[in-house]
Amino acid sequence: MKVKRKEFTIVKLEKVKEIAKERGLKVKKMIKGEIIRAIQADEGNFPCYGTGQSAGCGQQDCLWRQCCE
Repeated sequence: MKVKRKEFTIVKLEKVKEIAKERGLKVKKMIKGEIIRAIQADEGNFPCYGTGQSAGCGQQDCLWRQCCE
């Protein structure tokens, strides 16, 4: 799934769940941040969304970067 970074400035839970489902991730009882971290890990990135580590994670091309800052 090709998603433009601009779309993710404000991300809705439904969209996050849709992306997770497309990637085959089971996220039924997860909250939004947990789902995003699961997607990050599935992408091979460090799962740092919402952990306060965005300044030092080094993932400048991460899809979730703008939401995380």
